[in-house]
Amino acid sequence: MLHTKTISELKAGYASGEFTPSDVINSLEEAISKGDDKVGAFLSRDLESALARAEQADLSLPLGGIPIAIKDNINVEGEPCTCASKFLEGSYTAPYNATVINKLIEAGAIPFGRANLDEFAMGSATENSALQVTRNPRDLDRVPGGSSGGSAACVAADFAISALGSDTGGSIRQPASHCGVVGFKPSYGRVSRYGLVAFASSLDQIGPITKSVTDAAIMTNALSGHDPLDSTSLEAPEIDFTAGLDDGVKGKKIGVPMEYLSGEIHPDVKANVEKAIKTLEEAGAEIVEVSLPHTKYCVPTYYILAPAEASSNLSRFDGVRYGTRSQDVTDVHSMYENSRVEGFGPEVKRRILLGTYVLSSGYYDAYYLKAQKVRTLIKQDFQEVFTKVDALIAPVAPEPARKICAEEAEDPLKEYLADIFTIGANLAGIPAISVPCGTASVDGKDLPVGLQILGPHMGDQVVLQVARAWEMLQG
Repeated sequence: MLHTKTISELKAGYASGEFTPSDVINSLEEAISKGDDKVGAFLSRDLESALARAEQADLSLPLGGIPIAIKDNINVEGEPCTCASKFLEGSYTAPYNATVINKLIEAGAIPFGRANLDEFAMGSATENSALQVTRNPRDLDRVPGGSSGGSAACVAADFAISALGSDTGGSIRQPASHCGVVGFKPSYGRVSRYGLVAFASSLDQIGPITKSVTDAAIMTNALSGHDPLDSTSLEAPEIDFTAGLDDGVKGKKIGVPMEYLSGEIHPDVKANVEKAIKTLEEAGAEIVEVSLPHTKYCVPTYYILAPAEASSNLSRFDGVRYGTRSQDVTDVHSMYENSRVEGFGPEVKRRILLGTYVLSSGYYDAYYLKAQKVRTLIKQDFQEVFTKVDALIAPVAPEPARKICAEEAEDPLKEYLADIFTIGANLAGIPAISVPCGTASVDGKDLPVGLQILGPHMGDQVVLQVARAWEMLQG
């Protein structure tokens, strides 16, 4: 049962000599072999390489001998990086490590397996993967969330001790919520994006998906730090995110944004969040009702800015340099067109078209420029609120995980609205975490619900502290 343990538990077992990293890798491989044909969390994995690293693991390092699954849009040298797209499937092997991979290896971790995702990280269910379906381990008829659905599913199913995901509009937190695990999006600039295949560069952030808040803090220690290879990476004082983690919430001011608990929310989701608010108040936190008045503009703002950046970032996929090249060509223009038609899936095409439209002549000022101005207002809302409170508490998603191939899958606008509570953190660049918060009853089944905690920019430590306090209060 080594595959069910947390990072902290494995470190203790290594220290006592109870088991070895090779034992853990073998335990994970056995669990995956028995269960991943049903869940579909992994696109690929290299057992031989993982065992070789395990035998050489330096157990004195912070993550010495800990296997970590990697979302398949993060480059790992010598491994495929498909982005769950036919454009890159079988035609691209990463020639270098992303900075986060180098940092994990320096901390002693063992990259283990490539986790499924929505194609190029565009989606909220992992149904947009062009390569396979991933199912929610808590209910195999339901989606795991997205776009980091494979990463969340493999942690929830105990196929991985921890995993890396990327979060552009909630893509770590929402699948963590749906799968009943912890998902942390650090402040923008806290963790290097170098080596992450870009979706929307001003919004993307790499972060950990784990089985506990303490594990998320340990992972954030390893991942954080300035990177000269990433122009958006920030120089900030080194912090031990595990320090003071168990200090509780006594004396902390926690805001409750009224906009996040109004509107169409599943009654059990709302009840669980309200219960969490009351529990934290009883533990000594001061609860303050606050307002983020521009919340209603988060979704339209995001779905102008993110596709605009995606249309630019994905222009490099043209059949020339790497990836799929159509064989049905007569000239260079038909090569560009047919390669992209054959290589990209429907959701990626939809976002490229939308992004190209809002950036086009005559529409740039009306849409893109206006969205940037609204983004500033959203950011200012958060900045003002954080002068009054230390952290915010809110739902992660309005509803628990939906069924696979539900009507939302055929209605992109309805699917986009499911991100309303997570997008704001990306637009503002602030840290946010999802921690398990009870269950919601749907069709006679109890499905996981996540509690979202948000903090000021570079206030990652307070977010983790409040999340850990909630976790401890749950026993």
